Parts: sequence; structure tokens; C-alpha cells
Amino acid sequence: MWGLLLALAAFAPAVGPALGAPRNSVLDLAQPATTEVPGSIPAPNSSLAQLPAETANRTSGQHVRIRIIKKKKVIMKKRKKLTRPTPLMTARPLVTPTPAGALNPAEKQETGCPPLGLESLRVSDSQLEASSSQSFGLGPHRGRLNIQSGLEDGDLYDGAWCAEEQDTDPWFQVDAGHPTRFSGVITQGRNSVWRYDWVTSYKVQFSNDSRTWWGSRNHSSGMDVVFPANSDPETPVLNLLPEPQVARFIRLLPQTWLQGGTPCLRAEILACPVSDPNDLFLEAPAPGSSDPLDFRHHNYKAMRKLMKQVHEQCPNITRVYSIGKSYQGLKLYVMEMSDQPGEHELGEPEVRYVAGMHGNEALGRELLLLLMQFLCHEFLRGNPRVTRLLTEMRIHLLPSMNPDGYEIAYHRGSELVGWAEGRWNNQSIDLNHNFADLNTPLWEAQDDGKVPHIVPNHHLPLPTYYTLPNATVAPETRAVIKWMKRIPFVLSANLHGGELVVSYPFDMTRTPWAARELTPTPDDAVFRWLSTVYAGSNLAMQDTSRRPCHSQDFSVHGNIINGADWHTVPGSMNDFSYLHTNCFEVTVELSCDKFPHENELPQEWENNKDALLTYLEQVRMGIAGVVRDKDTELGIADAVIAVDGINHDVTTAWGGDYWRLLTPGDYMVTASAEGYHSVTRNCRVTFEEGPFPCNFMLTKTPKQRLRELLAAGAKVPPDLRRRLERLRGLKD
Repeated sequence: MWGLLLALAAFAPAVGPALGAPRNSVLDLAQPATTEVPGSIPAPNSSLAQLPAETANRTSGQHVRIRIIKKKKVIMKKRKKLTRPTPLMTARPLVTPTPAGALNPAEKQETGCPPLGLESLRVSDSQLEASSSQSFGLGPHRGRLNIQSGLEDGDLYDGAWCAEEQDTDPWFQVDAGHPTRFSGVITQGRNSVWRYDWVTSYKVQFSNDSRTWWGSRNHSSGMDVVFPANSDPETPVLNLLPEPQVARFIRLLPQTWLQGGTPCLRAEILACPVSDPNDLFLEAPAPGSSDPLDFRHHNYKAMRKLMKQVHEQCPNITRVYSIGKSYQGLKLYVMEMSDQPGEHELGEPEVRYVAGMHGNEALGRELLLLLMQFLCHEFLRGNPRVTRLLTEMRIHLLPSMNPDGYEIAYHRGSELVGWAEGRWNNQSIDLNHNFADLNTPLWEAQDDGKVPHIVPNHHLPLPTYYTLPNATVAPETRAVIKWMKRIPFVLSANLHGGELVVSYPFDMTRTPWAARELTPTPDDAVFRWLSTVYAGSNLAMQDTSRRPCHSQDFSVHGNIINGADWHTVPGSMNDFSYLHTNCFEVTVELSCDKFPHENELPQEWENNKDALLTYLEQVRMGIAGVVRDKDTELGIADAVIAVDGINHDVTTAWGGDYWRLLTPGDYMVTASAEGYHSVTRNCRVTFEEGPFPCNFMLTKTPKQRLRELLAAGAKVPPDLRRRLERLRGLKD
């Protein structure tokens, strides 16, 4: 262990430890100057990021000798003496003794306390205060970890708390509501397209009444600790307190910040609940679930083990299979759940949930792992709702489309992964922009009047450029496309995180280069219905008292939005699924927090459990049936099902069965297939549960019958010969 014995200097600046440095080590790292008591030393074990380099370069050419002892050897080193630069701000140290009546922890607490809930919104706006704010949009309610700003600075939704420039003693305060054991602080700078602002060091104080305060003290010096903070606006930096403190209030006091900027921060507080023996404070109900499920985050190995356990527990209704591998070689596992796993049953629809497209959006992954456990457990218990789901449909759950990205995020941890780390796959590809753009060729053909007679309005082929060997297509994307083609999916949801809203296609704006524009599909009514069903069943989305996550209040529109009207996403999986297959897919943004702490998973499960089940049940909405050959009564594959007034068709599966999602109403539906006469009939969709049966029997055309007979070497029947002669006469 390195030990600092003597530093001969007229002024001893505060020195912050670098990442991974041993405690009390001497480091050649300059901290921005503050007006502190000389000799004060920052927290020896609390930094995950170095202080900015711009403050370390303002030194003179003078030198000072520092004597260091290591293993009984005396080493004389020379280094530049750090003279006091022009202060970035003026701050007086707050050295307040711990009040006599302060609550002290009964025992030393481990540093693994969960977040208090600034990011997840469990901490309300009323619990956040500050010494000053530059504007309402930069008020204390915006000082939440990972909060995102709008495109415009100065609006109501800016990207941090920022104190006024003339505020010489800025502070940001959190009221936990009751005595709490505080163990650490995580900070970020300001999220902004136009500005760079972050705090480079701060102190921490505590109070039980918001009037008398005491500071976090350094063990060796007894002085208030100055914690090194951020060196960029986005990387979360964790500082653990030298000693956990029990109090109701915690206050962060910026000491220095980026030169030329203002004190701005976003924060999360690590805190553990403590018992209140006097029952003086109303205790908030603990979030939880009564379901006996595994509520924790699962890395790749743990996820694979859990899926195997579910299969072993319910072998008759489950099958685990892989659809391919990630760039790093991790398998993309799917859990199939049905009363007949492994086979497509005639008339039984196929549905899917996909999660983890962005690796750092971890909640969807855990919800699907919880869903497969729940379905297994409840099926064994005889739950009639679950039993009906598994007997009437085939459910496919892909919990991790981007396992490489998730592993990166998982190793950083739920609170330190930030907003974007782990989002992309290992090739730095955003998978939600990696599917083929089929919107543009469709819209160009529509503008030329070629749809649907020359160019189909469904099952558009992959563009040539997309199929080339050197095309920038991730292996994860290719695997999912093959999966889509192999199974006749009808309904899907793509689970994301970072907001609370359900978005529906189209995701890409029709006007080129438009950042956002309402761009509905021909099935807009169905997509709005599907989105409303999930949003209306999600407990968090239906909480009228909650505040917006970031910069848009989606609750005014029922927590649903057209994807392109939110922000354009070329190459999205939703649009591709709609235009290349029969599947209708929406995106569900599950939570403000992309990677919630695992102690929040039980409540997140309760928020989404009913919505996940109810959304699957919507596959019963519309019409369904089988298109058969009238002569053989065999199903006709790839027959086209067209609905009058809706310029988007679907096709039958290999057994001739189909499903067409529709909202209640009367529809004229036409079934057609190559070599057959088309048939049109009226199909009524009611509000009653279950798809309306709408079957078709198609008769071969004379030419088709002749082709088949000639191919089989059979004689042409007299009736067919006469019909062919009449057709030739009409042509003549």
C-alpha cells in the first residue's frame, strides 16, 4: 500500500484518485481548484472517472519534492507544483459537525444499496429541490439520471438540473420521505444537443429536518469529502460514501464544473430502507409481486439455464430452439409454448414477442423470461386463461435478439450503463435500423399507379442490394428474417425501453428526410386498436399521476403514437414485418428506465403482466379460415386474402389457413390463387371473442385443370374439352 507521508508545498490542492488506484495513493492528477481548507483530501475510494484534463494543465514551472515510502524505501520524486489557478467558482466549505440528534446506522451497511428511484420516477418531482434553476425546464425535477432533453434548449423539457450562473452556493436536494441509509451517488452531466455542462466535483450533506446539515467526512482528515464527478456529459460516475449515512434528506453541492459552463447534473441516489421504530413516517408500500418467479437480471449463461429449467418443468408445452447466432457466436434462443410444441396446427395462429433488440434495454428481456415461467406455472395450476392461450395459439418468445450488446450492458450494471452503451450489436449496428427498407419501393410504385396490379401491396421482395454478400446486414437481423419466413406469424410486439408508450407502423416517414410525420398504414385502425389494448392494460401507462419520462407527454394521446409521427426510423422491424410478411407488429416502450434495478422487476412485472396476456389474446380479433381446393378439399398455400377498402393483403400458410386482423365491422373479402377462380363473400367481425370463421372453396380454372391433367398424362374430360372450346371461341 502506498502511503503519503509528506508533501512540501505552500498550498496542498485537492487530489482525486484515478480509476483503480489504491487508497491514499499519490497520483499526478490535478483537481480544479476550490476554496477549501488546505490539506483536505477527497474520498479515497469513490471515483470511477478522472477529473477533466483542462484543469490539470494550468500549472507553473515550479517544482516541489514529494517524499514517498514504499516497502521501507525512500523515493525522492520531482513533479510540477500546482499553483492555485483562477477558480472556476467560489465555494465555501461546509464543515458542519454531525448533530447530536442525528440518526446513526446500527451497523455497517454493504455498498450494494439499490437506487432510490430518481430515474424510474419512484421519487416524485415534489421530493426534488435546488438552490436555484436557470429555467423551469432546467429545474430540479429534471435532475434525474439518464433523463433526455428535447431538441430545443430552453423549453420545458431540458436535460438536467442547472443552477443559475450567479448562484455561488448551488445545491441539489432529494427528500427520501423517511429515514434512509444513503450509500452512494451517481451523476451525469447535462443532456443537450447544443450545450456542454457538467459538474467535476461535489460535496454531499445530510439532514433529518432540512435545516441542520452534516457532511460526508474523510476518515483520515476529518474534513468534508470532495467527490470527483464527471468528465463528459453522458458517462455515469459512481461515488460510494466513505461511511453510509442514515438521514431523510441528501444534498449534493457542486464545487467545480466545466470551465465556461454552469453547474448542471443528473443524479441517482443509492439508498437502503431502514426501519422506523417510532412509526413517525408513512411507509410507502413496497413494490412486489405474489408470483413465485425469478426476479433478477440474467446474463447469457443464466438465461439459457432458466429456459432449460422452464422446459424441464413443463416439457409437454415447451420447446427451446435457436434461430441463429450473434456476431460473437451467442445463440438466439426462442422459447416456444403451445399444447403441441414443434408443429404448426391447422387453424392455430402463431404469435411472438421479441425483446433485447437494443442490448441495454433489459426490461423486455426479463419480462419474457418471467412470462415463460408464469405460463408454465399457471398451466400446471390449471389456470383457464393460460390454458386457453396455450391450446388456441403457438407462442414464441425471443428474449434476447442482441445478446452481445446485453452482455456489455450487464457487465456495466443497471445504474452505470448509461443511455446508449450496449445498444448496438458487436458490429456497431443498430438492429432496429437494419431491416430492408421496403417502404420506399412501395410508395414509389403507389405514386406510379402500379399497386396492386403490377406491384403487390404485401410480401414485397427483398431489394437486390440487401441480398448481396457484402451488404451491411447483421447476423442477428438475417436470423430473424429467416425466422419470419419460416413461421406464419400473425401478431407480434417488439419490446423496448426508455419511454412509456406504444408505437405502431409506419415507423418511417413518407416524405423523404422528414424528421417526423404522421404516416399511417392501410391497417391504421387495427394498429391503433392493438396499441390501445396494451397501453390500456399497462398499470404504469394508466397511472394518471405519473410525470412524463423525458420530453414528451404521451398520456394526452392515450400513450400510443404513430412511429413516424414520433421520429422516423428507416429499416425498422415493425415496417419490415408488415410489408414482407403477414405479421402485424407494434413497439412497446416499457419503462422510463432502460435497465431498471432488479429490485424493481417485481413491480415492472405487475405493470406489464396483464398487458402481455391481453395483447396475445388480440390474435382472435378479425377473421380466420382455410382456403381449399373445391375438388380435392386440400388447403391452397399462398392464396391471397384481400379486404375491400384496405390496400394491404395477406396470404395463406402452407396448409391453406389464414388469419386477418380486423376491427369489428362488415367486410367484403376475396380469396384468390393462381390457377383458381376468385371467390368473394361477406365476413362480419363482431365484438364477441374469437375470430369470425370465413372459409373459401376455390375452383380451378379450365387452363389450370388442363395443365394438371396433361402433366399427369391423363385424358381430358368431355366437359373440360367443351369449356376450353368455348373459351377459344370467345377469343376468336
